[in-house]
Amino acid sequence: MLSFTILASGSSGNCAFLETENARILVDAGISCRQIDTRLSAIGRQVSDIDAVFITHEHSDHVCGLATLAKKRNMPVYCNKLTAQCLKPLMPDFTNYILFDTGATLKYCDVKVETFAVPHDAYDPVGYAFQHKLGRIGFLTDLGYATKLVVDRVKRSRALVLEANYDMGMLHADTKRPWSVKQRIISRHGHLSNEAAAEVAAQVATAGLEDIYLGHLSADCNKPELARQAVQQRLSQDGWLNLTRLHETSPSTACASLVWR
Repeated sequence: MLSFTILASGSSGNCAFLETENARILVDAGISCRQIDTRLSAIGRQVSDIDAVFITHEHSDHVCGLATLAKKRNMPVYCNKLTAQCLKPLMPDFTNYILFDTGATLKYCDVKVETFAVPHDAYDPVGYAFQHKLGRIGFLTDLGYATKLVVDRVKRSRALVLEANYDMGMLHADTKRPWSVKQRIISRHGHLSNEAAAEVAAQVATAGLEDIYLGHLSADCNKPELARQAVQQRLSQDGWLNLTRLHETSPSTACASLVWR
C-alpha cells in the first residue's frame, strides 16, 4: 500500500504526507504544527505518526512549522548541508539532521528517495523522486525552469506534484508587487508560470503518468482554472489528456489522498 496526501500547497504554505507499509514521511512543514496535526487527522493520522521529514529548501512557506514539529517529535530531518545551516537559527537546539549531498539517492525503509537540484533562489534547493514498488512520485515545486536533469528525474513518475505558480497576465497586472519582485518571480531562479508548468507536464508525460497535482499556486497571481486550462491544453496537443488526471491543491485544505495498492 502507498498513500500520498498534499496537506497544503501554495505561496502561504506547503506540506505533504507519504505513507507506505513501513514509512510515514512528511515532505516540507510549511504550515503550523497544529495545522499539520489537524489535516493529518482528516486521513486518520496524527503528528505522532510521522517518522521523518524531508525538506526541499529553507523558505518559510516550506519550514515554518518545522521547529515546533521537531521539538515535539525529534524525528530525523533530511536535508542537505546548506539547508541545515539555514534551519539552525530557527531551531538552534535541534541536532537530529540526516544530511545528504544534493543528487544523492537515499533509502528510507521501503522507499528509495532520489534528490536533485532545482533552480530557485534558495541556498541549495532540491526536488525529490520517491520510488516505491507500486510506483514513483515526482515532487517538483519552487523552480524557475525545468533543467534536463529535472525532467529526467521525474519522467518515470506515476504521479507528479508540479508547481504552477502564476498566470503571466495576472502577475503583470498585480499592483501589490514591485517590478523587482515580479522580475524575481519570472526569473530562471523564481517560479514556474502556468505555461511553463504545462510544458514540463508535456515533457514528462508518458503512458505511466496517471496523476498531476498542480501546486504552489499564487493566491494573488493565479487561479486554479487558469492553471488547469493551460496544462490541459498542452497535454491535449500531444494526446496525453485522456490518460492523465489533473488535480488542484490548496494552501488551506488537504487534497484527497492518492492510494495505490
